[in-house]
Amino acid sequence: MSFKPCLLIPIYNHGETIRVTVDHLLPYGLPIYIVDDGSAAPTAAGLDTLAQEQALVRLSRLKTNSGKGAAVMHGLRLAQGAGFTHALQIDADGQHDTADVPRFLERGAAFPEAIVCGTPIYDDSVPKGRRYGRYLTHFWVWVETLSLAIGDSMCGFRLYPLAASCALIDDVRLPQRMAFDTAIVVRLAWRGVRCENLATRVVYPPGGLSHFKLWRDNVQISKMHSRLVLAMLPRLPLLLWRRLAACMNRVAPRSAHWSSLAERGGGLGLSIVFCCYRLLGERAAQWLLYPIVAYFLLTGGKARAASLDYLRRVAAYGNAPQAKPGWQESFKHLQAFAQSSLDKLAAWLGGLDGGRVDFPNRAEFDRLLDSGRGAVLIGSHLGNLEMTRALAINESRAIVNAVVYTDHAQRFNQTLAHANADFGVNLIQVSQLGPQTAIMLKDKVDRGELLVIVGDRTPPAQVGSRVSAVDFLGQPAPFAQGPLILASLLDCPVYLFFCLRDGERYRIDFEPFAERIVLPRRDRESRLQSYLQRYAQRLEAYCLKAPYQWFNFYDFWRNDAASQPGKG
Repeated sequence: MSFKPCLLIPIYNHGETIRVTVDHLLPYGLPIYIVDDGSAAPTAAGLDTLAQEQALVRLSRLKTNSGKGAAVMHGLRLAQGAGFTHALQIDADGQHDTADVPRFLERGAAFPEAIVCGTPIYDDSVPKGRRYGRYLTHFWVWVETLSLAIGDSMCGFRLYPLAASCALIDDVRLPQRMAFDTAIVVRLAWRGVRCENLATRVVYPPGGLSHFKLWRDNVQISKMHSRLVLAMLPRLPLLLWRRLAACMNRVAPRSAHWSSLAERGGGLGLSIVFCCYRLLGERAAQWLLYPIVAYFLLTGGKARAASLDYLRRVAAYGNAPQAKPGWQESFKHLQAFAQSSLDKLAAWLGGLDGGRVDFPNRAEFDRLLDSGRGAVLIGSHLGNLEMTRALAINESRAIVNAVVYTDHAQRFNQTLAHANADFGVNLIQVSQLGPQTAIMLKDKVDRGELLVIVGDRTPPAQVGSRVSAVDFLGQPAPFAQGPLILASLLDCPVYLFFCLRDGERYRIDFEPFAERIVLPRRDRESRLQSYLQRYAQRLEAYCLKAPYQWFNFYDFWRNDAASQPGKG
């Protein structure tokens, strides 16, 4: 499918902001379709002048004010008639970040059949009623589509595939006002159009003009959802079949690497809990975890099997007097994971402050910060390592950079981005551990920043899959060499970092591991083996201390990579 995009701006009386918006869009060199939805004379005159001055601006008008939806549909038809394949809609009021235009276009070029929808990241300027009121629409959209594929159906920053969108406009009567944004994306989903979600910052400028009418538009939105639910019922068998087919397609073979396994924790349950936390508080959200965990226990065969395998190893290795772990223990394991996810959300929302966190050896951490030296902190999927980064940022104690291999937890990361715009600020996604990456990380360490990287997952093949098999809970298991090799290149202190839940509180353990990681050429492999065994022993000790808080729900002991020549 070809990709020939243009820009589309519906406008109604935003004469004070339209010129600034257009000025920010001109550098992209794309035609800009502006549809004037019956604006008053001052705005109309300003648009005429703008169109005369800028060759990229293509101005058209609706005779009377007909609504945002009517203006967008008019612009989509014009763009398609001019030979364009996609139209990027952006509002005229300055709320949308025009710097994200290339990101939308890049995603559209990669997925030309999809609609690319902006998922807002708000700052403090957003009215609380507007921010939290959206979650009611989110819920109904999830019901109407039986899917979480649509991250936000109300954001007006989106890239439309014109062929599918105009065909829908011609076939179905869509709302002409504020309900349009949601109605069109839901109906496109019914027709099998994929939705790509893209996080983008949205602001509400001081003194900005809003055309949202509280009573009129809420009534229209309620009517729209009623019609969509009724229209969804005859489509229910098709939607259920699509869901089943998608689940079957996401099932990975047993030999697959963990990074190729389908993400489950960031689905419908997480989004419902997020809404409940926002609207009703932490306690209500905790109650919701039980049915959600029960669902994943029943449907997540691979995760359940991995949980039982791990818990049985802990029981055998730790000489525990308990009976052979079964479904009840696996439920407790998954429940602990769900609680950890909720605590991460609470931390990023500022609801889990330092008063609920014990840090017995904080003096060691303070000495590191006072020294001004950077360091590598090797963590794990034990407890709640992500929460410590949130607390560090919220308290401005240190610059903590989380180094991650993949976007495997994309949906959960998007949820945290909704919770706090700072979430992604110090998140470093590493696609390749090459010289440029090492130089960038070295620069951060030299500035006294901290790098957090987990040591209990082997990296995907595209990053580099050097591993060593060391003893862990009674049997050899593959551990990644990457964190230690990186630490040796950065020539900085290395610490181990664990954060475990203890009742209603968390305990942070911060341990010196090595002043420097030294890997002489002559006995490099044996040194790596020794360092990794020390790390595995400390991880093992904490797993025996808090067995339900290790969250690696895959066959961790598969040793294929470690047994390959040249893999340590």
